[in-house]
Amino acid sequence: MRYFILLTILLCFQFSFAQETDSIPRKKLVIKRIQDAPKIDGVLDEVIWDDAPVATDFVEREPNNGTPIPDSLRTEVKIVYDDLGIYFGATMNDPNTSKIAKELTERDDIGNDDFFFILLNGYNDHQQSFEFIVTAAGVQWDAKLTNGNEDSSWDGVWYSNVKINEENWTAEIFIPYSQLRFPEKDIQTWGLNMEREFRRERRRFSWNHVDNSKGSFSIYDGEIHNIQHIDAPLRLSFQPYVSSYVSSFDGTSEVSFNGGMDLKYGITDAFTLDMILIPDFGQTKFDERVLNLSAFEVQYAEQRQFFTEGTELFSKGNLFYSRRVGSAPTGDVTVEANEELTYYPQTVDLINAMKISGRTRRGLGIGFFNAITERTYAEIKNTETNETRKELVEPLANYNVFVLDQRFGENSSISLVNTNTTREGDFRDANATGLYLDVTNKKNTLKYWTSGEGSWVMQSDSTKFGVEGSAGISKISGKHRMSGEVNFRTKDYDINDLGYSSTTNYINYYGYYGYRYLKPKGGLNNMYLNFNVNLTRRLDPGLYSEFNFNFNSSFTTKKFIGFGGGFEMTPFGKNDIYEPREEGRYVKVPSYYDGWVWFDTDYRKKFAINVLYDWYVYSEKWREDVIIDISPRYRFSDKWKLYYTTNFIFNNEDRGYVDRVNDDIIFGQRDRKTYINALESQYIFTNKAALNLSFRHYYSEVSYDQYFSLENNGDLTENNSYTVNNDATFNSWNIDVRFSWWFAPGSQLTLLYRNAIDSYEEKSIRNINENFDTLFSQPQLHSLSLRISYFLDYNRAKNWFGNNKSKEMHTSMYNKQKYGKYL
Repeated sequence: MRYFILLTILLCFQFSFAQETDSIPRKKLVIKRIQDAPKIDGVLDEVIWDDAPVATDFVEREPNNGTPIPDSLRTEVKIVYDDLGIYFGATMNDPNTSKIAKELTERDDIGNDDFFFILLNGYNDHQQSFEFIVTAAGVQWDAKLTNGNEDSSWDGVWYSNVKINEENWTAEIFIPYSQLRFPEKDIQTWGLNMEREFRRERRRFSWNHVDNSKGSFSIYDGEIHNIQHIDAPLRLSFQPYVSSYVSSFDGTSEVSFNGGMDLKYGITDAFTLDMILIPDFGQTKFDERVLNLSAFEVQYAEQRQFFTEGTELFSKGNLFYSRRVGSAPTGDVTVEANEELTYYPQTVDLINAMKISGRTRRGLGIGFFNAITERTYAEIKNTETNETRKELVEPLANYNVFVLDQRFGENSSISLVNTNTTREGDFRDANATGLYLDVTNKKNTLKYWTSGEGSWVMQSDSTKFGVEGSAGISKISGKHRMSGEVNFRTKDYDINDLGYSSTTNYINYYGYYGYRYLKPKGGLNNMYLNFNVNLTRRLDPGLYSEFNFNFNSSFTTKKFIGFGGGFEMTPFGKNDIYEPREEGRYVKVPSYYDGWVWFDTDYRKKFAINVLYDWYVYSEKWREDVIIDISPRYRFSDKWKLYYTTNFIFNNEDRGYVDRVNDDIIFGQRDRKTYINALESQYIFTNKAALNLSFRHYYSEVSYDQYFSLENNGDLTENNSYTVNNDATFNSWNIDVRFSWWFAPGSQLTLLYRNAIDSYEEKSIRNINENFDTLFSQPQLHSLSLRISYFLDYNRAKNWFGNNKSKEMHTSMYNKQKYGKYL
């Protein structure tokens, strides 16, 4: 603890030195207002483009940072604006336009593509930007960028088109003001940067130079001036949906119909309310389930769009794990001697959810999230009377997250985060609060940070309080990078009601040194060498836990072949305080030495492959882990591609917890084999329609050959009296076939077929035929679903009910000027 306090004091002392200025050169462009808007067709032939201001003189960002763009790739971007939004017309020269990379992908995915990129910051503060990309195939990608953190789950509604000509390709883009954030000022200056990807040479050029030796990309924007007398439109949109499911499982069929709506409302120019009414998450991607033998639950990725879009503020501090909302119930079931549990729900239904977020012109970010879940019951059957009763396992619950995030000095922040879970009745409640300070000096060479968190878990008869804290210093510029950090958690730290925490009761000391190439050198485009040292101790009572040294490297040749490797060791072994599953106990784990190598080929080619080989060798005889990953991919055409991944994981003579008999903690020596095969294929009809196949088969079997008792000193002694079978085989089989059609801006039709099978057997099955016979004898889920959502913008919809003159103006504006290609 004393080291943490010392480091915090040092950080506060250094804070006064973190504000020295070091201005970054910014290009400036004065743009003008237009009266007649262009049609967004990719052809820059309207009169308004003739005398539009031009941004040019792009500079190479990667790999030859700072080199002027060659004349053969000359890039010019014309920019104008009107009452509705801002327009970009980009002309990008190419000496051989027949070789322009233009792979078709789904929206928000970039493949082997040339593209044009825009970064816009309406507050001109280097902190809250929007990113827009259109590829040479006409595919859109967009994201929010907050202080260097990119949120690509955000989907804006904007308009673009491209055209490939004899000597260049052009991109024409219209971004409505409703998709941007800017202050209410008569005359405005916005931050702007633009980039052009020249894919076949994997070179990227930016309008305002981006120095890759220090700082984040977002601080290197230029400026556009003379944006005058524009009004932010009322930001109100609705996205109603209807969906239908036909499902079959274990001989039972079910048909269901659903309807609901997402709502977005711009409370002010900076803050947005996002609400979901009667949610439907039936078409979210399947979880990649595994056989979990560890002491901690598996942390699955969030797949529900509402919980992934616009959540950059709520992820501050990692106190919010959105999968907790609607996850498995928290209550236990009391089963009498003459009863059996017939149904225990795996999830809890969500009633509704909403979030409000935004950032003021002074850099204060405010976020509020709320969700309410329904009461959920298990079913218990009386085996004598066959009567069924219900027992409450999750009450009505309310989840809240509140965030304040004040940015200052362009790239520094101080943040307060609070999460709260309140359940009705005697079920447990929880609260967690974190305070975070992150300071980067104006020269973008040094970074300092500290944080503190407290967690409270309240039950009817007790309250549990825990603390987490950290502090660190890092050099973030130049070829040589380094950092040092200390962090700790007390044993009662628990944020698992609305967050995710696993290891507790530790203090960790971390050091890092890295060396990198900033420009190509010799036969390499880049090189990274990283050295890491970790020392971890148990806090209460004090105990050495682990010393770990890690070296890893990455190289990319000028032919874009990537390769690397590394070495890791724990020379003094480890005292694992978590695997025994009992507070105060630990098990000794022998030292290991781990080496790995990897390489990947040039992803511009039709065929590419990535290979990894990783080998752990323990100081205990025959104990080892081997991991092999092989991932080939093939692009048949610009429309059709195929990805395959196979993973082999072999754990030989591993030792882990299996059981507890009275006061005796039982460990087992086991061999485990895991095979994962995944196949994904996409056929893209147009930049608005795609067919996607996702397949995954996970197989893992474990067999035990010896059992041990855990002694108080961490040793394991043979236990020949324990004979319980703990062998197991788990299979998870998933197939999704999805057709998606973006039939209008922001509007989508999705048709999904899903097949899913799980099997768990309390025996080791190593024979392939026997395993698949067992798997396919289990009940299967077959599901066919259709979901249609339609984006309604208030400013557009209100004219549908206006007078004839209003309708004529509306039709002219959208058909002739911008939106005609979609109507």
